Amino acid sequence: MTMPGSLRRQRGSETVEFAISATLLFLLLFGIIEFSVALFDKATLTNASREGARTGILYRPASRDLVAEDAAIEQAIRDYADQYLISLGGPAEMDITIERFDRDASGAFDAGDDLSVIIDYPYQFLLLPSFVGTLGETFALSTTTVMRAE
Repeated sequence: MTMPGSLRRQRGSETVEFAISATLLFLLLFGIIEFSVALFDKATLTNASREGARTGILYRPASRDLVAEDAAIEQAIRDYADQYLISLGGPAEMDITIERFDRDASGAFDAGDDLSVIIDYPYQFLLLPSFVGTLGETFALSTTTVMRAE
């Protein structure tokens, strides 16, 4: 049985159409996943900065050792980030900045003063590194939390 000429020329066109549409579909799917992971990491960093700020503003009856408090704040942030942050490249490398604002100009960090915790995190793409690498290998996620001391 011989096929008419027009059917013979269209043979394999479904495969080509699938290859084109599947490429776009998978690119869209992986883009959605990548964007979702970035948003999750942003929310995780926000919560980590809150945990650190909360650690730093707790009431302490004795005089405050700010160096020890800074270490405790950084440790609280790193513990939270290590537990929840999606980072396939090992432990998260983040810059943590802790600032205190003396509202009553007493020269000491006491009740009513503000504590600011800033986290800068270079987000590295997980699923599409070679594709988005042309746009930049990483981009910075940053979060700031300000709380008043108790």
